[in-house]
Amino acid sequence: MKKGWQRYHTIWTMLFLGWFVSYIDRTATGPIITWMIDNKVSFFSDVPNPHEFGGLIGSLFFAGFMLIQFPAGFLGDKFGYRPVIILCILWSGVATLLTGLTGGLVMFVLLRILLGLGEGVLYSNDRSYIVFNTPAEKVGLGMGVVITGLSVGLTAATIGTPLLLKLAQPVMGKESWRFPFFLLGVISLLVLLLMFKYMRPSPERINSAKPESPGIKEYYGRALIQLCLYSAVFLAIIMGIYFACTQLNFSGVAIAFILTALTPLLILYLYKTKKSDVHPVLMNRNLIFLYLSAIAIMWHLWFYGFWSVAIVKEFGGGALIGAALVASFNGIAGIIGFPLGGVISDRVAHKLNGRRNVLALLTGILTITIFGFAMYLQMGNRHLVVMSVILFVSGLFFFALQPVAHALTAEIAPEGKHGTAFGMWNLIAEIGAVLSPVVSGFLRDSTDSWGAPLYLDGALMGISCLLILAISAHSVPIPFRKKGALPIK
Repeated sequence: MKKGWQRYHTIWTMLFLGWFVSYIDRTATGPIITWMIDNKVSFFSDVPNPHEFGGLIGSLFFAGFMLIQFPAGFLGDKFGYRPVIILCILWSGVATLLTGLTGGLVMFVLLRILLGLGEGVLYSNDRSYIVFNTPAEKVGLGMGVVITGLSVGLTAATIGTPLLLKLAQPVMGKESWRFPFFLLGVISLLVLLLMFKYMRPSPERINSAKPESPGIKEYYGRALIQLCLYSAVFLAIIMGIYFACTQLNFSGVAIAFILTALTPLLILYLYKTKKSDVHPVLMNRNLIFLYLSAIAIMWHLWFYGFWSVAIVKEFGGGALIGAALVASFNGIAGIIGFPLGGVISDRVAHKLNGRRNVLALLTGILTITIFGFAMYLQMGNRHLVVMSVILFVSGLFFFALQPVAHALTAEIAPEGKHGTAFGMWNLIAEIGAVLSPVVSGFLRDSTDSWGAPLYLDGALMGISCLLILAISAHSVPIPFRKKGALPIK
């Protein structure tokens, strides 16, 4: 094994930056909406259930994000992982910039959905590009290091967005909510230039790969056309549901559940029209358990990612900036948790059920910390240092489990179907992201407390742990498996 800095390290770095800008663009929405609710500005000036309505905006973003997941993996396998990743960051930067220019609720919602449709193509292609470029014994580490960008972006947006709002307020007043979108959009486009220049496979990897390998394909134009076509269809569906439900006076929660119903319909459609592509990654019990267990992961991520500042603020976190600092400890934990989880994942990969057992253990401990945090707050405790410590410890286990889940998905999925498998994983997982912001906001408005949403979060994570334990493994050590999915006992 070569020592020193290798080309795959550069690719890890570029993908890290991709996750960073992807998460600052999407995470900023939560603190901005919290600020708009507190200051009763723009379309939050007279909303009767502001947290439910704000959560609905987040859910509409994730509806687009959810629906594009499987097509994203399919597009990457067909046109190349790198082009789709580059288009994702370009799309993200432009959509974020335009959000700052929007003049009303409809355009704000439309651009948030478009952002979700663009950013949704990152996950399946990023994971697949790591597998292609990284030595097999370092795949878990690579996934952990790269996705640390999620944690850094989440933390930067959680802390930085309130600071940007405060900085802009003397000049922009009630229009200050626009400023973070302007700045973050520019940052995304700058990162795009770096990724386009430096994120290429090594010459050795290119020469050793088959010409049809998605790791070296570069069909930008075709990928963009297909991405636009899929996005146009999904945008029309989501906006149509939103307008129809609004006219019928449906609640935000009802709209979110209707949107999640699109997932099984999309899976059925894909199975009917692309059976040869879908069958290997869908008719596998182990993968199905992984997909379903991931719903709780996305629920937790975007319950905290969207509402953590509001939760801490309500339970004694003080002003918006102070609450953001406390809430940020959950995201900061990912800087350690992501790579640590990747290292642990690689070290247990040779053992029977190694990754499965580690994933179940981490998920179980996370469940305990969630309930512990909920009980601490419900008992009336308000110590900010203790809250910060609990959020950090909880985040450590939460972020550590994700690269383990990703590596487990990669080793179970058939060869040549990694993009498709990761796309299906995130398609189903995003059901949690769609429901989490609006259901949690609804429970907050209904009970006048964040206690019920916290307990629900813990219960879902406990169910996820049970699903992971249902995964079975073949007796042959996983690293030596040549091809195909794991047999089922």
